[in-house]
Amino acid sequence: MSMTHEEITLAALAGITTVDLRALIDANLYMPFPFQRNPHAPQAATGVGNWLSKWGLTDDPEVAAMISCTRPAELAAYNNPTMDSGLLQIMANQIAYQFVFDDRAEDVGRQEPGRLLPMLCESVGILRDGRPPDTLLGAALADLHRQVQERCTPAQAERWAWTSREYVHGLLYEAVSQTDSVPLESGLCRSIRSLIAGVEPFHPLCEAAQPFELAPEEIHHPATRRLARLSADAAVWIADLFSAVKEQRTGGMINLALAYQRAHRCSLPTAITLAIRRINSTISEFEELYGEIRPELSPAGVGYVEGMAGWIRGCYFWSRTVPRYADTTAASAVP
Repeated sequence: MSMTHEEITLAALAGITTVDLRALIDANLYMPFPFQRNPHAPQAATGVGNWLSKWGLTDDPEVAAMISCTRPAELAAYNNPTMDSGLLQIMANQIAYQFVFDDRAEDVGRQEPGRLLPMLCESVGILRDGRPPDTLLGAALADLHRQVQERCTPAQAERWAWTSREYVHGLLYEAVSQTDSVPLESGLCRSIRSLIAGVEPFHPLCEAAQPFELAPEEIHHPATRRLARLSADAAVWIADLFSAVKEQRTGGMINLALAYQRAHRCSLPTAITLAIRRINSTISEFEELYGEIRPELSPAGVGYVEGMAGWIRGCYFWSRTVPRYADTTAASAVP
């Protein structure tokens, strides 16, 4: 998207009071990765329902309704179109778990961040020390950890646990920011968002889908690590575009579009357009860097990075149709 096009779009928004935000996103977001869907999606959806029920997580009607609106198996299927059914099921279960965990942490954290500590410490204890769970949510995490350990190599499972712990820690930072009366600076917002994106724990599963484990020098190569960061940022920022209305109505703070709105004191459509500009540059950097390093990658390395690209594509096609973000279709341009 050219700068001229962006400037025209921003100028045109100045006089608009109501806008179809999904159409705005579709018209301006750079998405070089075509739509794909894993054929095992229906089985994964059934498996998610059974797994959540097994651990009592959907006994709560609100949780059951949330899962119905978020369609975790659909997100997994869009992200990973070629993954085998067993690994796709683990990924779908993990997406569902993170939605339940994240929503509960947000509800508790908004009231009193300190009340989050037992919940977060339980998760860290399970992931780091193998401690037995104390709650149903902890039991589900312990089972998910077991699934990962059985399917992945020890090194992949350790990377999964480490990135999952980083995600858990990020939720405490989010809770603190939600209770602070001082407006959150956009750079700090992005830093917290990178921690709670919840995308990087899935990268080891993308590696596990390859025919063999990546060598340490390949997995830890600076370019590979940068690609992982770009993938996670682009994927979660795309979701932020579609969730901005929902977050704005519920007082959410950690959202790229809302951070731009606070920084520039502009309408939500204008903020979304500014956020799209940053996302487009992130996706372009991912493409360029991948093109540079691809000749040096092993076949498994190529598949691993393709899995990262899948998260960018998948989050877009999932976000634009999932009921969780239905309010994006038509929304008032709130200043």
